[in-house]
Amino acid sequence: MGNYDQMAAAVSELSGGKNVVLLDDIGMPSIYVRIPKGKNSELVSGLSDNVHYAFNVDSVEKAAFYYSKYQNIIVNERAYSLGHRDPANSINWDAARKACENKGAGFHLATMAEWAYIALWCRKNGTMPHGNNNYGKDSAYTHEHGEESSKDSGKTGRCFTGSGPVTWNHNHHGDGICDLNGNVWEWNAGMRLVDGEIQIIPYNNAAMGSKCDMSASSTLWKAIKADGSLVEPGTAGTLKWDWVSGKIQLTSGAITYKTDSGVGRQYKDMTLASGLTAPEIAKMLLLYPDEPNGDYAGDYHWFNPVGERLPICGGSWYDGASAGVFYLNLDDPRSHAGWDIGFRSAFVDL
Repeated sequence: MGNYDQMAAAVSELSGGKNVVLLDDIGMPSIYVRIPKGKNSELVSGLSDNVHYAFNVDSVEKAAFYYSKYQNIIVNERAYSLGHRDPANSINWDAARKACENKGAGFHLATMAEWAYIALWCRKNGTMPHGNNNYGKDSAYTHEHGEESSKDSGKTGRCFTGSGPVTWNHNHHGDGICDLNGNVWEWNAGMRLVDGEIQIIPYNNAAMGSKCDMSASSTLWKAIKADGSLVEPGTAGTLKWDWVSGKIQLTSGAITYKTDSGVGRQYKDMTLASGLTAPEIAKMLLLYPDEPNGDYAGDYHWFNPVGERLPICGGSWYDGASAGVFYLNLDDPRSHAGWDIGFRSAFVDL
């Protein structure tokens, strides 16, 4: 048995078949977690039996997607999901995307649809992951800590991937996805704000990788009407984020907050403009809470209404209780590269 076969067999055996080893175009391995297909109604009671958007790629329903078990590193201009590594950082959105797509067909920068499905799954199953959100420790569970991989002003900053306890995994088991809460922010694909208007790449077509144009000027970006239908950006009555009375408000009218400065508050505190009903797609992509004032572990949403802003998720080692799987930040342009921002790749069989 070759080295790859031995590694793949060991990973599968240790995880009960829930983790897999995938090779890229040059035969190098990464470890992924298989996420099987699920319905909206399985995530949130009262919603439709439609399969979640994360499993619809180019009009084909997928049985599963494969999500990096670990925040990624970069070797030979390719992204890798491996344990006990210092996660990649100081990388902008386009570079993170390219590192994923360089791996070959099916590999892509993890998408907002995929992140949202995992976050909603965690909440439904009572396994909201803890993590490195307080300088190597979890702010609420201070006895939990990871292994230091970098310093921040003399204190622990980043931790080695997967070095925390199993409660830092999405399912609170060893076969889960590690470090979704804190450590480094993670760029996501397939969603953005443009002057406050919410725009998406329909379904999970962003998982098509290099076959999907996600440039700033791409015509594939669509806005969302109040009834959940997808239309051309700039169409009247599309969903937007506004800042009203100290809270993020989902609206379909003109926004009133137009200052080039980020603002945010806990996700649970989001409000709706008068007369607006949040469509199912907004709840399934973390654009509006499925249960306003519900328990989202204090996770924040943050946004800037000026220009194009792309999503980073999860928070970093210093975000405290604000960090977590429901922390969505739309404050940064695609060109931004901070030492607290990383990414991870995902895979679908195209």
